[in-house]
Amino acid sequence: MNTSTEVHSAHIGGTLERRETVRFPVREDVRYRVIQAKAPKLSGLGTTLNMGSGGILFTTEDPLPLGRLVELSVNWPARLDGTCPLQFVATGRVVRSEPTCAAVRTERYEFKTRSMKPAAATV
Repeated sequence: MNTSTEVHSAHIGGTLERRETVRFPVREDVRYRVIQAKAPKLSGLGTTLNMGSGGILFTTEDPLPLGRLVELSVNWPARLDGTCPLQFVATGRVVRSEPTCAAVRTERYEFKTRSMKPAAATV
């Protein structure tokens, strides 16, 4: 009997896949903000590109600093009891940062209910 916890890598699309979890191509609005002290106040809006239990890849307005703690709020596509909109709120560390996207390794998450009222327009 093999009780090894070894993680196997696979070649996907010609590149070595090192993730331990599967990612799903979820496209939803995301709000993000760097919450670590001493970091410049960075926040913005983007779109998730893929999500899994281990992390989230999303578009950004500016590059995010590697290793910093970030809070993400994602409008969840499913509804509680089919009627109440949900929001996925996660915190984690930036493990990849490019000019227009970032990857965060999820450390903690929860689902919250969100208002059914449309957001107020800003001028």
